[in-house]
Amino acid sequence: MKNKSSKYTLDVKRYSLTIGWLYPELMNTYGDRGNITVLMKRCQWRGIKAEVKHLNPGFSISELKKCDLLLMGGAQDKQQEIVNKDLKRVKAPLSEMIEKATPGLYVCGGFQFLGKYYKEADGNIIEGLGIFDLYTENPGKNHPRLIGDIVINPMFELGHKPEAISQKQVVVGFENHGGRTHLGKNIKPLGKVLKGFGNNGKDGFEGAVYKNSFGTYLHGPILPKNSHFADYLLHLALDQKYKDFELKDLDDSLEWQAHDSALDKIS
Repeated sequence: MKNKSSKYTLDVKRYSLTIGWLYPELMNTYGDRGNITVLMKRCQWRGIKAEVKHLNPGFSISELKKCDLLLMGGAQDKQQEIVNKDLKRVKAPLSEMIEKATPGLYVCGGFQFLGKYYKEADGNIIEGLGIFDLYTENPGKNHPRLIGDIVINPMFELGHKPEAISQKQVVVGFENHGGRTHLGKNIKPLGKVLKGFGNNGKDGFEGAVYKNSFGTYLHGPILPKNSHFADYLLHLALDQKYKDFELKDLDDSLEWQAHDSALDKIS
């Protein structure tokens, strides 16, 4: 049973959160829908009203702007072609939201789309949104996909109260990607790889952090096994909306068992 106690005096029933799920019908590989479930339940357990907006191709910009937290998962090439075209339509408002520090979690294909470009194995260039200072290249069939369990140590230097994620620092997940992502000078990695491949299998880093937006290759999905990261995202979104908002603690003993069990198998 979740702990009902609160560390603060705010009446949480007055507070609400709108989560924008970008392209749920197309970008939902490897169970990334579980990230939405985790965020919704953790709000519910705290008495915070939360709703999910399903932002499928053709969604209105007004609906996008109502969102306090954004999520996008990964997909196969065909689905990503459809999404890439639709994203160009909303590039300006999405970029504006990210620049104004609207929190977001972008997984795999969603992560790549925010970069400058994706170079396919045949040399074809798919132009990205250019919001993140990074690019991705697929080296082709002679290079194996980067697949397996992964552990990272987050490198959070941005956002409010970064110590919120540092109590049990490591994040666990599963990666499966052919592309190699390379970060530019104007973006920081999400974390340092302790086990696994990360962005490109060479530089020792995984994901990216820009403002309050986080890109990652961690599937699994990432949030059920990392409740501390889920709460970090919720904290950023609620604090951005209401200012000086502090999440109350939950009894996360089961969540940490799942986290530690995954970590034990990987280590």
